[in-house]
Amino acid sequence: MTENGHQMQLSSNNPSASSRHKPSRGGWNAAIFVIFVEIAERFAFYGVSGNLIMYLTKDLHQATATAAKNVNMWIGVSSLFPLVGAVVADSYLGRFVTIIFSSSIYLMGMLLLCLSVSVIPRHYREAVFFVALYILAVGEGGHKPCVQTFAADQFDEDSEEEKKAKSSFFNWWYLAIVVAATVATLVVIYIQDNVSWVVGFGILTVVVAAGLFLFLLGIKRYRMQAPLGSPFTAVAQVFVAAARKWRVKETHDWDVYCGDDERSGGSNMEVRKLKHRTLARTKQFRFLDKAMIIDNLDASSNVRNPWRLCSLKQVEEVKLVLRLIPIWLSCLMFSAVQSQLHTYYTKQGSTMIRSIGPHFLLPPASLGSLVGVVILITVPMYDRIFVPIARKFTGHHSGITVLQRIGFGLFLSIINMVVSALVEAKRVSVAEQHGIIDNPKAVVPMRMWWLLPQYFICGLSDTFTIVGLQELFYDQMPEAMRSFGAAAYLSIIGVGSFISSAVISVVQAISSKAGEEWLGDNLNRAHLDYFYWVLAGLSTLSLCAYVWFAMSFVYKIVQGKESAGETEASTRVGEA
Repeated sequence: MTENGHQMQLSSNNPSASSRHKPSRGGWNAAIFVIFVEIAERFAFYGVSGNLIMYLTKDLHQATATAAKNVNMWIGVSSLFPLVGAVVADSYLGRFVTIIFSSSIYLMGMLLLCLSVSVIPRHYREAVFFVALYILAVGEGGHKPCVQTFAADQFDEDSEEEKKAKSSFFNWWYLAIVVAATVATLVVIYIQDNVSWVVGFGILTVVVAAGLFLFLLGIKRYRMQAPLGSPFTAVAQVFVAAARKWRVKETHDWDVYCGDDERSGGSNMEVRKLKHRTLARTKQFRFLDKAMIIDNLDASSNVRNPWRLCSLKQVEEVKLVLRLIPIWLSCLMFSAVQSQLHTYYTKQGSTMIRSIGPHFLLPPASLGSLVGVVILITVPMYDRIFVPIARKFTGHHSGITVLQRIGFGLFLSIINMVVSALVEAKRVSVAEQHGIIDNPKAVVPMRMWWLLPQYFICGLSDTFTIVGLQELFYDQMPEAMRSFGAAAYLSIIGVGSFISSAVISVVQAISSKAGEEWLGDNLNRAHLDYFYWVLAGLSTLSLCAYVWFAMSFVYKIVQGKESAGETEASTRVGEA
């Protein structure tokens, strides 16, 4: 997309340049070291986030609603910082250097977290604790958009053997992440509840340090790529060029710049005929097409001004980004629903019978490990059983389209809230029957296993929506913006967490004025089930918007050969 990107492509065709940027080693020999640093980070993140609301309410004595908003805020910021990290990595530092810096920052945050729960005086403890949390968020920002992409860079696309290994790598990568999250949720959270927070956070710190050490051990094996320059420059050029020519009417008398095959370095204009076109020309967002019209001023110039004239490839790549925005917006409520896993689900479990046998007490946050178990089981079943069966009926190579997959996960999230509301209403009724409704510290005589359905549906909806969003934002993003695409997908989680906090604030304000607080500290007197019904209603509206946008979505069409004229990318998700 950018001139820098073009120069990088030319240099990579040079054997000497290739030897500088692509060492002889790579593939699994290098990727395995990258997996270690990702496992360590995910282990630490879930070890902190899974039980965070219990620390805030029990040790820092925050109100439940305040603690829930603080958890959502931190997770939200952690999921938005990758947008900044992606730009820094792609434009300035490169992925490898960004991973080193971000992992070091993450380790500093973990060390400070340990200090905050041990040697820091109590009157400073809360402030230091939150500073440590947001240092972790900064480290997360550089880590998340780079690590998986950097690991995938280790496999040579020109080698058939490494290409197959790359496909296998993504399966093992996802498996490793889920296993790390599940172990942290079961083991570390148990230690935090039953031994001490210092030991629990200490274990997470040691694992992060070990992961960074193992990542550095592989330094001589890695294939490095220099930063390509900011892809946002090319995006801005399209909008500026289209604005400067907004009065120009496109007719057959005008030539269109198809500069994707830039063998001339971009100085000469190849028009009307193009043997190799990367992206088909589409009819959506036609106002951007003006950016590639060659007017009299462009034709009289020997050198192309990129802020007046853009290539077909540039314009179509900007359209790809614009098409994803409505999908991004309509998936935010899904993340708001999933954020209950780290907040009110845990508080619900803390009021119920959690004993397993005479001596073992299950930490309330540990039930979240069921989500990881469900994902581990259902993802292979989806790939090996559901897809082949669905393919026979739909004829689609993936069984169903990626947008259909996401949409079904959104529908499951609505069912999740309905089930959660019904279970919570049952829990409150049991508390009323046993006369403990005004005793928030009393254990409600109801087994924690009543919560299993909502955890199960949570994991099942992740299988459809989260994996689908990963695929969509990787496949439909321009190649030069795939790190940003990964960050954009993660930002859905972040903004969704902010929305959850906003809904909590609105519900608290309205219900307090009505004289009955829905989300008070005493869950027996609160109306958490009403809150879940509100989320179900908002999710239903969001699903309707998603279906509307999905019906008009145009998938990316990559063409090998194209002649003059317009080709409409007609592949839609009309059946969604």
